[in-house]
Amino acid sequence: MSEQNQQKRGWAAKAEAAKAARDAAEAKDADAAGAVTAVDDDDMEETEYTPGEADGGMFGNLPAKKAKAFGPSAKRLLGLLKPEAAGVVFVIGLVVVSVVLNVIAPKILGSAMDVIFGGVMGKQLPPGVSQAAFAEGLRQAGQNNFADMVSKMELTNGINFSKLTFLISIVLLMYFVANIFLWAQGYILNKIVMKVINRLRNDVQAKLNRLPLNYFDTRQRGDILSRVTNDVDNVQQGLQQAFAQLVSSVLTVFGITIMMFIVSWQLALIALVALPLSGVLAGVIGSRSQKLFAAQWKNTGSLNGQIEESFSGHELVKVFGRDADMLERFDERNEALYKASFGAQFVSGIIFPAMNFVSYLSYVGIAVVGGLRVASGSMSLGDATAFIQYSREFTQPLGQIAGMANMLQSGVASAERVFEFLDADEEMPENAARHLPPRTDGHVEFENVSFSYVANKPLIENLSLSAEPGHTVAIVGPTGAGKTTLVNLVMRFYELNAGRITLDEVDIKELSRSELRSKVGMVLQDAWLFGGTIYDNIKYGNLDATEEQIMEAAKATYVDRFVRALPDGYQTIIDEEGNNVSAGEKQLITIARAFVSDPSLLILDEATSSVDTRTELLLQKAMAALRTDRTSFVIAHRLSTIRDADTILVMENGSIVEQGNHNQLLALQGAYYRLYMSQFAGEDAEETVVDDSTAVHS
Repeated sequence: MSEQNQQKRGWAAKAEAAKAARDAAEAKDADAAGAVTAVDDDDMEETEYTPGEADGGMFGNLPAKKAKAFGPSAKRLLGLLKPEAAGVVFVIGLVVVSVVLNVIAPKILGSAMDVIFGGVMGKQLPPGVSQAAFAEGLRQAGQNNFADMVSKMELTNGINFSKLTFLISIVLLMYFVANIFLWAQGYILNKIVMKVINRLRNDVQAKLNRLPLNYFDTRQRGDILSRVTNDVDNVQQGLQQAFAQLVSSVLTVFGITIMMFIVSWQLALIALVALPLSGVLAGVIGSRSQKLFAAQWKNTGSLNGQIEESFSGHELVKVFGRDADMLERFDERNEALYKASFGAQFVSGIIFPAMNFVSYLSYVGIAVVGGLRVASGSMSLGDATAFIQYSREFTQPLGQIAGMANMLQSGVASAERVFEFLDADEEMPENAARHLPPRTDGHVEFENVSFSYVANKPLIENLSLSAEPGHTVAIVGPTGAGKTTLVNLVMRFYELNAGRITLDEVDIKELSRSELRSKVGMVLQDAWLFGGTIYDNIKYGNLDATEEQIMEAAKATYVDRFVRALPDGYQTIIDEEGNNVSAGEKQLITIARAFVSDPSLLILDEATSSVDTRTELLLQKAMAALRTDRTSFVIAHRLSTIRDADTILVMENGSIVEQGNHNQLLALQGAYYRLYMSQFAGEDAEETVVDDSTAVHS
């Protein structure tokens, strides 16, 4: 397969993906308004969608918040890490070591505190009096608690600085190593996640090119765009932050709990009593804030839709003098957003102060009971100090777990939407049993073709037609007749229900889609220009084309006439929306793009419907040059553009009701005659019809 054919692979899917970017703004308005109606061309059934969290949030471009099936989706998400299993295990090992060092360090720091306190108290011993004798003397004096505390302390004659230095050095080293390991696990995990997301993006892009056109026809463009961009980004964020943080926080809570029970099980119970109360507060306040945040997003969407509508329809607002009305509607929605946002932020802001208050209650209880136990000699001052530090560090990972759990849930929900996209039904497997020569005659045959978009709702039934090599076949008819469907079937954008289509006597099902589409040049009603120069956009039709061939195509299609007037000529950069060239100029560029591909079969789908009459004349000349020596299918509503076609097919309800050239069909005074008269009603049209009819009879 040539490089040119490979680049053309997935033509339709790429065009649809490009269209999604421009349709995203329309999807926002649709989501804000309510139900969204997705319709393809004039042949498609309408399908109604109701936006919500499952559709990617407001505007269809926000990541989902909750997964439909959290367990299976989370398991599949973790399955993405299997190729990096060794790295993941190493990361977890680094986290474990880091957590263990961080958890043990306060206990050693408490021992350092005991060294200091023991040295200070030892200085108070009378000369020549042992620690035991001193404690006994205190008991005889009625100071039993103080005596118990002194008896269990390691008293020294002054602070043992060598031991203190050793303990502090150990603590500093432990914290240093723990943080080095923490940085290392973050660095390695980041590389692992980037590899996973890179593979996921590649899978999504490959899937995009394998999906049939009807997938895009029946789904909201903004939702598809959300799945392949925002949802993938949300998965990345979930894996990067939630995964490592959750593992670290869970291990930290587990480790601190063990250490608290080792130091003092009585104080540990006091610390754990605060957990249920914190959980109840977080649950009650969190559920309330979640509802308010939902209202905030809803009102945000409504306001943004209003703003976008105001800007996009600014001229119309001015024409009808609706400035005050638009301002009033803006004020109403802005006020609603203010109230919802204030309520959401206020309620959510209560969570951490409330949990901190409970934490402080626990802290006070631990300090009081711990002080009493130190005074009674039940525990050392160092252990009490270590336990207080543990109690302060205990609530931090709990809060992190709560926050990361929400992030992980959102990441799994996004992963679920990406997996739904990856699991979508693909195009039928290719059976490339036949091949065509580089240049074909372009003889197309429809043999008893039947097709429907929706089961039990036939659109085309038992249709047969022949397009001779080098002829121009025009297809006309009312909206919904099946015109665009007919050429889409030639391109194998859809698969037939029955019958077959042949190109030069070869069933197109026996050709690879890339080879078939490499023989076809297509100019759509919407002129799609990609980011880059005018030169690059023309060359897109044939990446192997020489500069001479590109210039020849530009001159033949009248592109050269306006490009020469541009300051940068063919190197003029087309902006994102193509606004720096007119609609007619964009269409001429797309025709030049088809021209340079030198196709055997040409399809023109309403290529002149969106331009003025003068530009249409240029387009007709360009298309006439393009149609020379190749079979052409031309879909048109303006009958003036197809009067010179060799064959005109009149379609109604998926069937060909009339067939012939312009004069023959006018003479029949049937469906084509009625269409023609509806466009050219009046005296001039009557004279034209008389002249044409006379020509037929003569």
